[in-house]
Amino acid sequence: MGIKIKKTKQISAGKLLIGGGNPIVLIAGPCVIESETHALKTAEKLKRATSDANIPFIFKASYDKANRSSIDSFRGPGLIKGLKILKKIKQELNIPLLSDVHTEDEIEPAAQVLDILQIPAFLCRQTNMLVKAAKTGCTINVKKGQFMAPWDMKNVIDKLSQSGCKKILLTERGYMFGYNNLVVDMRSLPLMRDLGYPVIFDATHSLQLPGGKGKMSGGQRELIPDLVRGAVAVGCDSLFMEVHPNPDKAKSDGPNMLKLSQLPKLLEQIKTLDYATRNWS
Repeated sequence: MGIKIKKTKQISAGKLLIGGGNPIVLIAGPCVIESETHALKTAEKLKRATSDANIPFIFKASYDKANRSSIDSFRGPGLIKGLKILKKIKQELNIPLLSDVHTEDEIEPAAQVLDILQIPAFLCRQTNMLVKAAKTGCTINVKKGQFMAPWDMKNVIDKLSQSGCKKILLTERGYMFGYNNLVVDMRSLPLMRDLGYPVIFDATHSLQLPGGKGKMSGGQRELIPDLVRGAVAVGCDSLFMEVHPNPDKAKSDGPNMLKLSQLPKLLEQIKTLDYATRNWS
């Protein structure tokens, strides 16, 4: 008799369900909104690819990258214009949305558009951010800080749940491994799932080399498929991947983004591994 992968709570995000033994969900999109046209066309292609693979899809793009390495780096269209673009994508394509919030003031307007509010890794311990996000009624995804152990996320869960939020997602995005480098400890996926909530594996930021190019971060995007296959086999409820039609021309995080044309083949592998993992007995 084999050992089944432990099930987590089932959490809703728009019309989709994450965790609870449901098929794996893909959260994907460009790092930042580069333009309305670029974001919409990328979302259309991602929806088509995930629909062909029969994998549930949530679109992700940031309206503001508030933690770029350099003050000269492109940050995006900003809160008001960015949310307007995301709302249009949601309405035209009928897909759930995720984006990150960086200040308490952003939370309320973002909650009017987004299905999932994402708390960035550097802010995962900011109590006021978590409490205010919890009170919106949105699903909250918290990225585990690069400085935190998986069991430390129990305190994050407590802050959210005691503030009224029951729709909680946790994301693994790598741990600091010396200067300008991250490493993924696959043990963190089952350890965080033991806390009871669905766990997301961020395959692209886990391969980021923070500040590795001086005024910008580097990355090892060629390893994305390897880490994705490993995470799905270990057992995760969702995958987070930044995907771009031409990462070499991306305005943010190009070195660690997956090229859009490579996604369909990877989705086939994800589907096969997810089915095998969820049905292992």
